[in-house]
Amino acid sequence: MGFGSYDESEQRDVDTDFDEQDAVQTSDNDHEGTIQFENGASSDELLDRLKEIKGE
Repeated sequence: MGFGSYDESEQRDVDTDFDEQDAVQTSDNDHEGTIQFENGASSDELLDRLKEIKGE
């Protein structure tokens, strides 16, 4: 076989016809709610720590 030649038996048909029912519905994964996070440090403590990290 030369360059660009191929064996037709290696070729296969691929079904690219998709139905809506097969599609992913993004609304199925909606999440509603809140999140709260408390680190226990004051704003001043956090700013001091940031200054330490920056080397100021």
